[in-house]
Amino acid sequence: MSGMPRYRYEELADQITEEVRSGTLAKGAALPAERRMTEVYGVSIGTVRRAVALLRDRGVVATLPAKGTFVLGAGEGTEVDSEEG
Repeated sequence: MSGMPRYRYEELADQITEEVRSGTLAKGAALPAERRMTEVYGVSIGTVRRAVALLRDRGVVATLPAKGTFVLGAGEGTEVDSEEG
């Protein structure tokens, strides 16, 4: 599995998760706006959107409509633990 190529959005999600774990992004902090993230991380808006969706699935962030996306924590169970859906 480690030798398999990965999508850029997965790499970005992992990078942001690491920023949360290291304390660069604190629990409760808002992620930058999508357009700003494209500049900060040098990726497309689609990549940002897919990465944020993956982070939501992992429990790292939550998005509140018209408010923003906020850090919940490092998402300790980021690997797919259950096969519910």
